[in-house]
Order: sequence, then structure tokens, then C-alpha cells
Amino acid sequence: MKRAFIIVLDSFGIGEAPDAARFGDKDCNTLARIAASPAFRANTLCALGLGNIDGVTCLPKAAAPRAAVARLQERSAGKDTTIGHWELAGLVSETPLPTYPDGFPAEVLDAFSKATRRGVLCNRPYSGTAVIRDFGEEHLKTGALIVYTSADSVFQIAAHEDIVPPAGLYEYCRAARRILQGKHGVGRVIARPFTGTAPDFTRTANRRDFSLAPPRTTLCDAVSAAGQTVHSVGKIYDIFNGRGIRESVLTHSNEEGMAATLTIQEQPFTGLCFVNLVDFDMLYGHRQDVDGYAAALAAFDTWLPQFLEKMQPNDVLFITADHGCDPGDSHTDHTREYVPLLAVGDLVPPKNLGTRATFADLAATVAEFLGVPFASDGTSFWKELTEG
Repeated sequence: MKRAFIIVLDSFGIGEAPDAARFGDKDCNTLARIAASPAFRANTLCALGLGNIDGVTCLPKAAAPRAAVARLQERSAGKDTTIGHWELAGLVSETPLPTYPDGFPAEVLDAFSKATRRGVLCNRPYSGTAVIRDFGEEHLKTGALIVYTSADSVFQIAAHEDIVPPAGLYEYCRAARRILQGKHGVGRVIARPFTGTAPDFTRTANRRDFSLAPPRTTLCDAVSAAGQTVHSVGKIYDIFNGRGIRESVLTHSNEEGMAATLTIQEQPFTGLCFVNLVDFDMLYGHRQDVDGYAAALAAFDTWLPQFLEKMQPNDVLFITADHGCDPGDSHTDHTREYVPLLAVGDLVPPKNLGTRATFADLAATVAEFLGVPFASDGTSFWKELTEG
């Protein structure tokens, strides 16, 4: 019974990628930024070998690391959640998904308003917390939906839960998803419910992502097609539009995601458990909260020994990320960074695998480990990983 667990620490970058300037980033390093916080703690991750990864200079190196380590460089033309996860699952996106720095065109908004029978407010790039502060009262008065975007390929819809209950907002998102195809095929349509009264509006935990379907076969599809089980935790189901996923647990926090992962670990299955822990990105990276990000990593580090203690002989755990989101840089957007790879299990001796040219190498490696046929855009390092 072989089981692969991939835990994505959403936005946990470990240093500026060589092509960062092309994506508007400079001197970004999510790990180094939070490592300077008094809330930072990573004893377990350091014991595994986080500080041993090439280019990591802000942490001590373990004399006898427990994990095999590497850093992964993104090859896709983007630095967002959808493209990052697709590449981790074996699909490199050579063409960037569309972005809208000047807002969405009339053809999109007119179709959206017709489908929802509601007006639209904002329609430009905006901070998620600022947009409800600035447009929340007008939304309450008019019922018009707050539509905004960011530097990423996203169409975000904010609505007060008293005006549009979450279930209704999700239906509006599904309508937007049907409209946003082809040349306007954004990576994600995101529901952003909020509550409260002006000026103290607060986003709730009822966020949902409605992603564009992957254009080709991913690791999830391949594992499922081979008759093995694919579990997803967090927004993985949404990111892959449910493709190839048999069992799904939607979560509202890192804490819920870690609890769900332990529950799945206790179940017998052969295949893949794919986990996303979103709080790093959603609550701390975008909000430029260095101490909050550091504390969230400390909480994961404290939880991790429970998982490691319960691993079975044929389990392999891969800890990685999908992009960066440096909480102390000059903007609130994602950052183009290397991401870590820690691989641990009885089958995996400690070693340093250097730098891998694409996130997709992880998918190829997991497929080979599980014995699943899969034409990944990456190259498997399973033999390199396991040979003494």
C-alpha cells in the first residue's frame, strides 16, 4: 500500500527566482522575511533539512537531516495559485492566464450582470480588505456585487452574507465561471463573503475558489485513472475543478486542514493525498503580516511531528509550495520565488538534490513512486531520491 502525501504550504517561497524581475519582483524572500520575526519557529522543519536547501542562508543547517531536500523553480508563465498547483501536478503553462489591470471589459460585466440580475461595483485591482471597506456600504444600499481583481488571473466577487448568503454567492461564481472562458478564461473565480457593519466589515471563512479546468491530464487524473485513490484537502478540489479527485475535504483554516490530513492518514488507501494550507497566503502574505505568517509556520511545525510519527513504511511525505508571497516586500501580490521540497519516509534517505528546473518534476516523481503511467512535463527524480 503505497501512499504519497503532498502538503502545499501556500505561498511559502524560499528566495527570489532568477526571472523574478520579469514578474515585477525584486529581493523577495518569504522565508527570510518571516525568519526574522520573534514569532518564527521551525525546529521540526530545520531537523528535516529546510536550512540545508540550496540558497537558504537564514536558517541553521542540520548536521544529519532527516529528509531529502531540493528547491524547485517554476517554469510556467505565472506566479499564481492555479498555475503553481497545475505545475506541481505535472502541467507547465507556457502561456500566462489573462489579467485585468484596468478592470474587466464591458462584454464580461454585461453578461455577468444579466446572469445575476445585479449591478457591479469597483471593477479594478484592489486589496480584498480595502475593497469591502470602500464599497461595502454602497453594496448594502444597492445590492450590487463588488467585483475586483488583482495582479493574478482572478475574478473576485465580494458580498455581505446578509445580502447574498454564501450559497447564493457560489451560484453567482458558477455563472461567472461559465462566462469566463476562452480569451477571458481567468484562473479562478473567487467568492469573498463578508459580514459586519461599516467601517468594520470582516471577510468570513466561507471563501470558495472556482478554477478553470486544467487543459491537459494532471497527476490527479493519472492516479485516479490507475484505480488508486486521490484525496484532496483544502482548496485542491477547487483548483483542479474536481478532476481526478475521489474524496474531498473543504476546509476554512490551516488548523482544519491539518486535522483532516491526520484523519486521512489513519485510513487505508493506495494513492495520493494532496493538501493545501491556505492561511499563509490568504491571511498573512497578502496582508503583509510578517509575524502572523511566522506564527502560522510555527503552528505547522508544531503539528508536523504528529504526522511524522504515524507514517507507514511505504508512505512518502512531500512538503512544498506553489509560489511566494513575501509579507514584507513592497506590494501585496504573489512573488516569483523558488519553493522548497522536503521528502521524508522510510524509503527516502537524506540527501540534497540541488535545484530542479520545474515544479513538474514532483508530479513525475510521485507517479513513478506509485507506479502510475503519466506523461508529466517534468522529469522524475525517484531513482535519484531513493538510491543510497
